[in-house]
Amino acid sequence: MAFADRPGFVWRLRTRPLGLGERTRLMAIVNITPDSFSGDGTMHAGMPLAAGQKFALAAAVEAADNGADIIDLGAESTRPASHPLTPDEEQMRLLPVVEALLHERPDAIVSVDTYHAATARACARAGAEIVNDVSGLTWDEAMAAAIASTGCGLVLMHTRGRPADWAAQQRLTHDEVLPTVFAGLMQQLSLAEAAGIPDEKIVADPGFGFGKRGAENWALLAGLARLHELGRPLLAGVSRKSFLGDAISTVQPEKLEPAEARRIATVSAGVAAILAGAHLLRVHDLQAAREAAAVADAILAAGQAD
Repeated sequence: MAFADRPGFVWRLRTRPLGLGERTRLMAIVNITPDSFSGDGTMHAGMPLAAGQKFALAAAVEAADNGADIIDLGAESTRPASHPLTPDEEQMRLLPVVEALLHERPDAIVSVDTYHAATARACARAGAEIVNDVSGLTWDEAMAAAIASTGCGLVLMHTRGRPADWAAQQRLTHDEVLPTVFAGLMQQLSLAEAAGIPDEKIVADPGFGFGKRGAENWALLAGLARLHELGRPLLAGVSRKSFLGDAISTVQPEKLEPAEARRIATVSAGVAAILAGAHLLRVHDLQAAREAAAVADAILAAGQAD
């Protein structure tokens, strides 16, 4: 049985290199939000901000101590019914956690999940190494220049429209999914190049669930290996996504919370992404992802040794 070759890269972050390809790198999700799509946010309605930040810091330190290669801190949910934040509101939530995490774990690689250029700049000053921009440089026209000036590594995600648009978007056919994502990422890579962001700063993310609904995501996962033609490392963010829940709903007990209902499906989809050559996974359940990645990496290594 043949699986995708996973080319090696060196991802140039703000202050250090990170090798990609020899094994799967894991990006642990820590959401400082009350409205995350899968219920994993460290804040809840009526909770003081400082309490939510304390929980977020504890979760981030735990992830750093338990094998996460990158800690991805986010302060704004991008689910369809989410409430957009201003950059100032976002930074009020996010910056104290970035600073506290790097005080507690100075060697941690911190990524910030933001599409605001001002937040990217502020977090880079605080020590963040990576900006994870779900808009792929398209929702804030100043973001590309911000990445170029800070020298941060960039996760360049493909999306179609904004969260409020997704429910009404025209569906993609199976054969349209990969060409649409490929063309969109090529356009976004051109934006990055025009701003002076070096190729070695960029990881591409096809954006599972971002402007793709239901079966469109399965077409994307099935064809993921074709995105190696972009010439950039690939990140797959499939953890707890709703398309997984749709596929398994008929074989599960009723009324499970999303985190539990999608746990095994997330592991399965993560393994599929790795076998298609994904260099990084963005995950909620770190230990399960570590074990799954170890198995998938062993399969890749055995296949490349043939």
